[in-house]
Amino acid sequence: MADVKKIATRVSYGNALVELAKKHDNVVVLDADLAAATQTGIFKKAFPERHIDCGIAESNMMGIAAGIAATGKVPFASSFAMFAAGRAFEQVRNSIGYPHLNVKIGATHAGISVGEDGATHQCNEDIALMRTIPGMTVICPSDDIEAKAAVEAAYEIDGPVYMRFGRLAAPIINDKPDYKFEVGKGVVLKEGKDLTIVASGILVAEALAAAETLAADGIEAKVINIHTIKPLDEELIVAAAKETGKVVTVEEHSVIGGLGSAVCDALSAKQPTPVLKIGVQDVFGESGPAVALLEKYELDAKGIYKQIKAWI
Repeated sequence: MADVKKIATRVSYGNALVELAKKHDNVVVLDADLAAATQTGIFKKAFPERHIDCGIAESNMMGIAAGIAATGKVPFASSFAMFAAGRAFEQVRNSIGYPHLNVKIGATHAGISVGEDGATHQCNEDIALMRTIPGMTVICPSDDIEAKAAVEAAYEIDGPVYMRFGRLAAPIINDKPDYKFEVGKGVVLKEGKDLTIVASGILVAEALAAAETLAADGIEAKVINIHTIKPLDEELIVAAAKETGKVVTVEEHSVIGGLGSAVCDALSAKQPTPVLKIGVQDVFGESGPAVALLEKYELDAKGIYKQIKAWI
């Protein structure tokens, strides 16, 4: 995958905000002293009058975003996932979720691929937290193309949206003429009859690579990209489970409360199926190079392949 173009989805977020603001005068971007890291600095340069730096006060930023949304504008509140979903959870829940305000949250630097920032900044719990808020849409794009489409789609949704972006450059996998982003609809990337791999975020590319290795062993894996964790494409997942009889979920998030849990919730109710949840296994991360961490926690293609082989 060395020859594949790679772009961090946080960069996609910054670029997409600029394009969105060119079309819609009511787009406002808020930051918490991290414009350079979240890449909303790109927006700040293009539209300084529509950018608000709230300082290192994420909870306050969410309250400000709620107030701006109440005036009819569409605020995109931006920070690291650990701060946007973690530190500011109460404000997101009570000030944004409860009144169902039209606030979009751009959470960057999610998962262990944050790397050297270490366990305190590697948020592997954000999807679990955001899923629990009634009415919250949760999106975790897999690449640059999907991230830009997610920002556009989030603007069109009437209500709160949580978008999860990464620090590590991710391979572009959706540069196909027939690609279509639709909130709540998964994308079948590879057909297979022996098992289904359901993946999200930057690990979709790794899941695809693992599926190719499995194919060399005579195991045909169906691969589904689930960019929207909530609402989940239950229809597609249930149909795939019926077809293949086994499901593997792959996510750069705790196996507790994230994509794996959402899939298990759906299958236990509608199509009981054996499920292997691949992700962060109820542990904190640690400081180190992002690629090395993905390898250590067996979230790269090799690790995913190894875990699936051992399971089946």
